[in-house]
Amino acid sequence: MHIIEDLKARGLLNQATDEEGLKKHLSEDQVTLYCGFDPTGDSLHIGHLLPALMLKRFQLAGHRPIALVGGGTGMIGDPSGRSTERQLNDEGTVRYYSERLKGQLAKILNFDQGDNAAMARNNLDWLGEISTIEFLRDYGKHFGINYMLAKDSVESRIENGISFTEFTYMILQSVDFKKLYENDNCTLQIGGSDQWGNITAGLELIRRTSAEGEQAKAYGLTVPLITKSDGTKFGKTAGGAVWLDPEKTTPYEFYQFWINTDDRDVVNFLHYFTFLDLNEIEELQKEVQTQPEKRVAQRRLAEEMTKLVHDEAALEQAQKITEALFKGELKELTGAEIEQGFKDVPTHVLEDAEKGLIDLLVEAGISSSKRQAREDIQNGAIYINGEREQELTYSVSAEDRIDDKFIIIRRGKKKYTLIRYEG
Repeated sequence: MHIIEDLKARGLLNQATDEEGLKKHLSEDQVTLYCGFDPTGDSLHIGHLLPALMLKRFQLAGHRPIALVGGGTGMIGDPSGRSTERQLNDEGTVRYYSERLKGQLAKILNFDQGDNAAMARNNLDWLGEISTIEFLRDYGKHFGINYMLAKDSVESRIENGISFTEFTYMILQSVDFKKLYENDNCTLQIGGSDQWGNITAGLELIRRTSAEGEQAKAYGLTVPLITKSDGTKFGKTAGGAVWLDPEKTTPYEFYQFWINTDDRDVVNFLHYFTFLDLNEIEELQKEVQTQPEKRVAQRRLAEEMTKLVHDEAALEQAQKITEALFKGELKELTGAEIEQGFKDVPTHVLEDAEKGLIDLLVEAGISSSKRQAREDIQNGAIYINGEREQELTYSVSAEDRIDDKFIIIRRGKKKYTLIRYEG
């Protein structure tokens, strides 16, 4: 199947300039394409996944992707999709963020093998060398004010105000496309739907600055904005963004994010994010319709995404933690797995070698008083490392510790507290 047809079948093609011309170009040539990632933080989040995976789709189809890290534009700020100005970061911070992002993109794209190995570029390499006079004379003169004001990224900001700094962002992104077009024969830019105005501005700059008589062959393509059926923003949880950095969002948390996908969204997400065959996705859709309680599609989605962003070992660990929590077999976990699985639960530090259970429940805030603690124990509401404890005189000791460091206490069905030993 032609990649354009595959993108359509997956619902991934939002807009394209000269779709038929692009399809022909992709059929006849090995196309170099790029997508930009501005380093506004030290990690990508799953909102960046779709364009990154689009680069991978084109690479698997034989084309050559460029991952452009915006070391220059990252110091300016893209107004697209925002109602307020971005906080400006200093050059040192942006350089650090840029290196972090390159490392994460290297886990998704193949930078090492084949004639279509991915390339990494940083637009600070050329934007940092342009003087103010050059910027205004060589690039600014090709952009009419009315043309720029008509772009959605600018028009949507006029009412709340937009600085000249962010107003010029589309020119800088256009320079990126022109430089990659000239230096790397890059003829296709892809991005989210909010980047359409910036992409078409780049095409216009290439057209205007091409040599007389030269037919510029360049294209733009966008992917749709992902929305969830319940109206909430994709990629956000109660704890905030879902990051690709395992230190910010553990592989277990990452796995759980996808496992908890709504039945109404899971088939779309399988199309958007995975590389599963369309026929397999159709079979998974039948599972959602006939046996939704088994969550087969969600598990497949979580498996594919955790393995893709992290690795097979991280997936196995996330599955082990999930299974242990489901069955209550917490003693099967290692200390590292406990820290992953219980990263966000309340934690109580204990220095005593041995502690009466009633006193511990009160000190750790698990029960509101000693009387309540006694009732909780007698009523069978207290579990130590997954096992119910109803003995009022019970004391936790070294024998209860997992990895000599942790005890997990559960009150009721879901209220967990992590006891961490120090000293």
